[in-house]
Amino acid sequence: MIFEHEIPSKSKLYFGASAKIKRQIENSCALVLEEKGFEEIVTPLFSYHQHSSFEDATPLLQLHDENNDMVTLRADSTADVVRIVTKRIGRTTASKKWFYIQPAVSFPTQEQYQVGTEVFDGSFDEVVNCATALVEKLELDALLQISNMKIPLLLNEKYGVDLRLLQDTKVEKILALDLPWIAKLVKMHRVEDLEDLEGIPADIQAELQLMKTMSEKIACKNLVIAPLYYAKMRYYGSLTFRMFHENSLLVRGGVYQIEEVTAAGFALYTDACINQKMKKIKA
Repeated sequence: MIFEHEIPSKSKLYFGASAKIKRQIENSCALVLEEKGFEEIVTPLFSYHQHSSFEDATPLLQLHDENNDMVTLRADSTADVVRIVTKRIGRTTASKKWFYIQPAVSFPTQEQYQVGTEVFDGSFDEVVNCATALVEKLELDALLQISNMKIPLLLNEKYGVDLRLLQDTKVEKILALDLPWIAKLVKMHRVEDLEDLEGIPADIQAELQLMKTMSEKIACKNLVIAPLYYAKMRYYGSLTFRMFHENSLLVRGGVYQIEEVTAAGFALYTDACINQKMKKIKA
């Protein structure tokens, strides 16, 4: 039996203090982003092309329009922003910096509110500094982690490292690999650790040097590096970053490519930010 007051699992309900915090977060982010030269976009909840962003269509909620063509609910904002700006409204605007405040929904009933940005031809340090500014404005506690997806991909393609070892952080098995320099990568956590790259292959060194260069341009003191971090991410194949507190992911983004468009962006997860603020109120 489903009672009248029940809501579906992983759907969101905010009221009272939590609804007020949500509104304050969204308003504060909008003001900061507008000051930084971003224009706002609200993409349709329905899309014909979401499936092209997902190798596995399982997360997509599928419907049909009046012509019986398949449409899906918005499960990912980035791809739709890129597609709409470049293919639909690109001739009417010269803006390359966009932000959105809207939820994504996925199967079966999951909602995820986000404040997101996309910067066409943008740089990694630009979007990280932008995300840092939002987190500081919102007075959130966060640790910034910088990674480079090209490193695990190179380790897999050229040096035979199983990506599952990196994805599951199997440190002992990684150290047991017949790669004498792999231990140096495992031990890298601070930007200062990138000063000594001796013995590491040149192709890996180049990607580590890129991390070092970008880290020096980022205005965040609470920063760590994770060169071996790997997660299967859509369209992100180079520099990425995460901001989290304890076990809660607050922000994720980086440099990406969709079709022939190269851009940088991030998503701030509104729900996680609300939860942190609510805990502080209750403490």
